Amino acid sequence: MEQSTNRASFWSQFWLAVFTAYFFASAILLYLSSLILLPYCFFFDKNRRLLSSIACVWGYHFVRLNPGWRCHFEGMANFRTGETYIIVANHQSIADVFMLCGLAQSFKWVSKESLFKLPFFGWNMYLKKDIAIQRGDMSSIKAMLASCTEWLKKGETILMFPEGTRSEDGEMIPFRDGSFRLAVQNNIPILPVVLNGTREILPKQVHQLKLSAHVHVKLLPPVYPSQCDDSAPELKRYVHNLMKETLAEMRLPKVL
Repeated sequence: MEQSTNRASFWSQFWLAVFTAYFFASAILLYLSSLILLPYCFFFDKNRRLLSSIACVWGYHFVRLNPGWRCHFEGMANFRTGETYIIVANHQSIADVFMLCGLAQSFKWVSKESLFKLPFFGWNMYLKKDIAIQRGDMSSIKAMLASCTEWLKKGETILMFPEGTRSEDGEMIPFRDGSFRLAVQNNIPILPVVLNGTREILPKQVHQLKLSAHVHVKLLPPVYPSQCDDSAPELKRYVHNLMKETLAEMRLPKVL
């Protein structure tokens, strides 16, 4: 039994190494493609939506490349083309990013500043004008909120992980205030997105990659600030409870 476990662990680590190598190799092509398209964006696509869309195609191709990762989307009609939202998603794994690329629409990611320093992948985030934040730095948080407000006024959707970090046990942890303050201040609806199954692919602080997983991504109806009396704390409480209840429902055994 122990020998079998060690063998499975070895292959999980091996595939993680292969995945990491391919990730950075393909990120070179993504970055070069964005560089080539940059002049077009300068004249015809100031918001760089084309670069965001290409990055989504690139991100989701990792899911399509592995037949063992089965991803099911539910409620896609709630993400209406041409509307502006603040997407909030629970965060269980690095794999969340690849799955959310399957939303296949242009949006700006809010991501920790260290990711922007990654060769090619992070540099591409700069090119498509994603939004950086340094955790615990109030000046960085203020700058992030100002950037988000600017993009929202331009009609761009923002995607944030309101937990601020990946959950270690897969359970939803308390939300931070930023996305809900933005929603109230700019009168923009929150679009809750609940993911289940990504933690099994690559749990936090575990250097192993699982090649077989069933992921469920559920988009809930937009929640407007007026539904919570234009109160950011109440909006945060309501959305957190809604997403937590939805996650629990998604984990219930399927009745045949």
